[in-house]
Amino acid sequence: MDGHLILRNEMPEESIFGRQARLPSGDSESHPATMDFVRAANDPNLTEDLALALLKRMDLKPEVFEALAQNVNAIIMKSRKVKIALASHPQAPRHVSIPLARQFYTFDLMKVGLSPSVPADLKATIDNMLISRLKTLTLAERITLARRATGRVAAALLLAVERGEGKTGLGKVNRKGDVGNKDVGKKKDTASPNLQYRVMQTALENPRLTEALVISSVLHPQAGPALVDAVARHEKWPRRREIQAALLRTEYLSLAKALEFAQEVPAPLLVELLAASHLPHRIKAQLLRESQGNGPKKEKCE
Repeated sequence: MDGHLILRNEMPEESIFGRQARLPSGDSESHPATMDFVRAANDPNLTEDLALALLKRMDLKPEVFEALAQNVNAIIMKSRKVKIALASHPQAPRHVSIPLARQFYTFDLMKVGLSPSVPADLKATIDNMLISRLKTLTLAERITLARRATGRVAAALLLAVERGEGKTGLGKVNRKGDVGNKDVGKKKDTASPNLQYRVMQTALENPRLTEALVISSVLHPQAGPALVDAVARHEKWPRRREIQAALLRTEYLSLAKALEFAQEVPAPLLVELLAASHLPHRIKAQLLRESQGNGPKKEKCE
């Protein structure tokens, strides 16, 4: 090649991207290759396929990403695939990836945040972006996020549902049928509470939700009876000792569940736990009587 990158349809099969992809790290051609890549990124005729090929390289320099982001005349900067690949690239500088991510639709933003190649600090920033959007999302969008987003976003949805945040309408039902019957949206006022509860249940099933996040949610000052009850009755979470201890410290745990969980806690530890609990005094007193064997046998309270 004569040092200039050919970017027309007649580009030879052995392009600069293919040739440089075989170069080992630290090769003497690495600097010329960067200059070639910068020229390619600046070219207004750069195609989507070539941009994606370029972004598959893991050794790109910051100036290549900057050139791509600033190439407003190139059709590729209107490409969803290219924007996602650029924002997801582990070497993309934050002053390029973060402003670009803010432009994404909610589910594209979620996709970037779940990409294995995205650094941890950028994932945290993306989680914060998604959490800040929860109030503006429809129920359908929140159900999808609850199912597929990160654990932090799922935990934020638990509290958002408790606070009654978000639009009451379903919005568009996605192709995967996350909400189900389209006609449900016609009865927003009556269906909304059940669907809000579904958001919470879906979030609790999120495979990325951790025990620490559940504990943080139920002990949050804004947690209410709906969240505490949902966690206490869940098939998975209340089997864990730390979750039981957290629930026993809340204000809203039912007597039946409090008695059930207290049976799993040694009496000395239960006394210490209840000292920091917000449960009503009458429930605390009964739990202590039960633990000391002075009270009646456990009664059915459900």
